[in-house]
Amino acid sequence: MIEIYTDGSCIGNPGPGGWAAIIFNGSDRKELKGREKKTTNNRMEVMAAIQGLTHTPPGAQVRIESDSQYLVNTMTRNWKRKANHDLWHMLDQLVAERSVQWVWIRGHIGHPENERANILANREAGLPAGNSTPTHFDLQGNVHMVDITEKAVTERVATAKGTVAMRPATFELIKQGEMSKGDVLATAQLAGIMAAKQTPQLIPLCHPLPITKADVDLKLDEERSVVEITATVKTTAQTGVEMEALTAVTVAALTIYDMCKAVDRGMCIESIRLARKSGGRSGDIVLE
Repeated sequence: MIEIYTDGSCIGNPGPGGWAAIIFNGSDRKELKGREKKTTNNRMEVMAAIQGLTHTPPGAQVRIESDSQYLVNTMTRNWKRKANHDLWHMLDQLVAERSVQWVWIRGHIGHPENERANILANREAGLPAGNSTPTHFDLQGNVHMVDITEKAVTERVATAKGTVAMRPATFELIKQGEMSKGDVLATAQLAGIMAAKQTPQLIPLCHPLPITKADVDLKLDEERSVVEITATVKTTAQTGVEMEALTAVTVAALTIYDMCKAVDRGMCIESIRLARKSGGRSGDIVLE
């Protein structure tokens, strides 16, 4: 079964619009998107479905999930087609050559691919991604933890990086192990690993996960007087460990600062970021 998640967006009626379709075919994931200068929201919803189906082979079994009642009910309940007859004709032809299941998703309930398709469509239309309803709020505006019950359990890995910049004299004290508070690198490494395990207690809506590996690596860059921090965290679970990796880097950096601040209050914690992740429906994401 090929899964397609679609969404359309438009500014005005008519106005600039965008569409997006995310396709899962086994382990393959593909994101499609496009825009039109003068269109309507309904037209973009239909276009997203057309583009998604176009990228599936005739005879395929396909499930299309959309938050557009207009699209889903027109295809399943024979809602009257008052406009966009050219697109409906194209869609009918594509559907006739495939076995298509239509599923309506209530928008902004935290479904990750629905939210991703919405973000892509909004960007194409010229809307900021922030116009989407936050996934950590329910339909009544109450804070909640995103429901991951239906997500698949897979092996997930995340790597984060960051740096601590300091004066050369401070760097030398760390390198020689002469800081008065003790071994800075060993303490920071341990602090980062412990922090990864405590992430759900630090980030309110972060899921508790069975961490299978947490590794914090500290390298000294003498030319720049910088300690480079890299944290890699692994799990086999229903959601990823990006927050755990980022937390590990952050706390390791804070530990370096705490142990050295007596001799160098000008140290700078810099460039904490996700470097890469793998696992789950989004597949491999390599940022550096």
